[in-house]
Amino acid sequence: MTASLAELTGDYVLDPAHTRIGFVARHAMVTKVRGSFKAFEGTAHLDGADPARSAAQVVIKAESIETGVEQRDQHLRTNDFLDAPTYPDITFRTTSVEPRSDSDYRVTGELTIKETTRPVTIDFKYTGNAVDPYGNLRVGLEGSVTISRKDYGITWNAALEGGGVLVGDKVVLEFDISAIKQA
Repeated sequence: MTASLAELTGDYVLDPAHTRIGFVARHAMVTKVRGSFKAFEGTAHLDGADPARSAAQVVIKAESIETGVEQRDQHLRTNDFLDAPTYPDITFRTTSVEPRSDSDYRVTGELTIKETTRPVTIDFKYTGNAVDPYGNLRVGLEGSVTISRKDYGITWNAALEGGGVLVGDKVVLEFDISAIKQA
């Protein structure tokens, strides 16, 4: 049984076991590298009667970046990229939520990476809600946004012999969210 939009109103926390915060970046101009962050926390307030009054915030631990290749992961944690020891947190805080349809929402907020804050707009699709076997009401959302890593001071690169660069500037951030309503 699913809840109505009005019944969804309340405070939520991200379920890290069922949420993925990931990214895709171009490598050597020919392929894509995919990865994700394994440590994060987030909260949201959903207002079913007036979705524009909804808000969320997420804190991602930069050191938790994982691509499946330990040497690459270690490099991504250095000052060449995220500088995780100096800037341990990547944050996002909403500034507005615009309903586009019953299932589509445009979420605008401030993304901070390495102490550089820029506005980003993420289109989210509401994928549904359900009560899990433990009696928790869950909601699902999926979204993505493309950012320029240079906008956040992440400029390291290497020229390729045949032209082009090793790491593309554009990074797609991906969000597959399962949030649990709090009592």
